[in-house]
Amino acid sequence: MSPESEEARAVDAPPAGDAGGSPLPEYAERVLEVAELIPSGRVMTYGDVAEWLGEGGPRQVGRVMALYGGAVPWWRVVRADGRLLPGHEVRALEHYQEEGTPLRAAARGAQGHIPRLDLAAARWDGGVDGDIPHT
Repeated sequence: MSPESEEARAVDAPPAGDAGGSPLPEYAERVLEVAELIPSGRVMTYGDVAEWLGEGGPRQVGRVMALYGGAVPWWRVVRADGRLLPGHEVRALEHYQEEGTPLRAAARGAQGHIPRLDLAAARWDGGVDGDIPHT
């Protein structure tokens, strides 16, 4: 990862809790490693990440991303309903458009007319695109 992209992510990242300078819990490290593996333009749901790791669940993955996800491509770990992360929709949408992530048009009645992710097209299964072995 280039220093420029790291700097951009740090500036762009959603608020994250303070780890207090202590090392990350092992599970958090594993979740963040998976987030970094997701190819540009693709996504995994919180549940997908937990299933891929073989432990935890969507809530645990979501908690890790909320506390520590600012240093990784957080916009690639998403809700199962395809809605963009509340409070970070505009920043996430910029990333999705830049990466060419498949989106579905917002319904006319949708608040703010924010599109949703097209999960059928954008979902990554953890290996096909990059032959990354599942651990």
